[in-house]
Formats: sequence, structure tokens, C-alpha cells
Amino acid sequence: MNPMTTERQRAIAEFKRIIKWIVLIAILMVAGALYYLHLGGALDANTVIATTLGVFFSVVLGCGLFAAAFFSDKSGIDQQVSDSTREERKRRRR
Repeated sequence: MNPMTTERQRAIAEFKRIIKWIVLIAILMVAGALYYLHLGGALDANTVIATTLGVFFSVVLGCGLFAAAFFSDKSGIDQQVSDSTREERKRRRR
């Protein structure tokens, strides 16, 4: 089997594991935010919905983009692009 394929499969498995942790952390952050807001007074439905969606998607998007960057590096995709552009620059110089 191609070593690049196994490296990519390993990176995909790790990426999936990290995404699961990110979702769990986002859920905990939503619970913490709602608890904090509850301490300040009664919550209405609009506040709960806005807080839930805002906090959850902010955490998932921010952490997910970092996870995608790490996946890109670990899977070898970044190296392929780097090698490809290096070859292109060499051809242009000739």
C-alpha cells in the first residue's frame, strides 16, 4: 500500500476524532453560556435560541478551521501543493 494513502487515512481518522471533541466542547460552551445568562435573570426563547446558535457555530467554525488546517498539513496535501508549485517555478525559470 502507498505510504501516502495510509498517512492520509490516519489523518482523516484523527480529523474525525478532533471534530467529535470540538462538537462536545461547543455543546459544553453553550451550556456554560446559557448558565451564565441565567444567573443574570430569566431567559426568553429568543435569547436561548440566539445564544445556542451563536456560541455553537462560533466554536465549531473557529476550531473546525484550525482542525482543517492541521488535517491539510498531516495528510500530505500541503506538501503536494508545495512540490507542484516548486516544479512550476523551476519550469518558468528555464
